[in-house]
Amino acid sequence: MMNKSRFRSSIAEAMHETARGMRRVGLIDKTTMREFDLSCLTTIEELRPQDIAAIREKAGVSQAVFANVLNVTTSLVSKWERGEKHPSGSSLKLLSLIKTRGLHAIL
Repeated sequence: MMNKSRFRSSIAEAMHETARGMRRVGLIDKTTMREFDLSCLTTIEELRPQDIAAIREKAGVSQAVFANVLNVTTSLVSKWERGEKHPSGSSLKLLSLIKTRGLHAIL
């Protein structure tokens, strides 16, 4: 089974684990750890309707399959791609992951 990492890469994950250890023993402070978290985690950005369609098309899947992977309705994916609605929360995070790492990153 594939590891569903929230980090940008396996290197970022390893660096983050090292920094967490340094935080536990007092070598870095809480503020520095927060800044480090932001640099390692996958960033979330607002997506335009054409961006969402491009992400899906690059993955080579239909709206129905894409919706199933994201655990939303096909109608909602269609509305995102037409600009009638905008993804938010966990859907936006998953779309950001798919955009940067590919559909296989969340399967």
